[in-house]
Amino acid sequence: MKHIPENEVWKAAYNTIKGLDLLHTRSILHRDIKSANIFIGNGAYKLGDLNVSKVQDNVNKLAYTQTGTPYYASPEVWRD
Repeated sequence: MKHIPENEVWKAAYNTIKGLDLLHTRSILHRDIKSANIFIGNGAYKLGDLNVSKVQDNVNKLAYTQTGTPYYASPEVWRD
């Protein structure tokens, strides 16, 4: 197993969250966030694989559709 330095973990988290924030400012729901969809390019971590993403029509409404990888689903999704 390879050791990943703590600063690299924080960099990956920061880049991923900034990418998600950018999508949300444009009313885009990623709907499949998982480690396999975080890519490294030009020294930065990038959130990718937007195949199941959705542009939310009305930003004040909740999105009710379920999609993505079941293994990464939240407990709330499983209970519903």
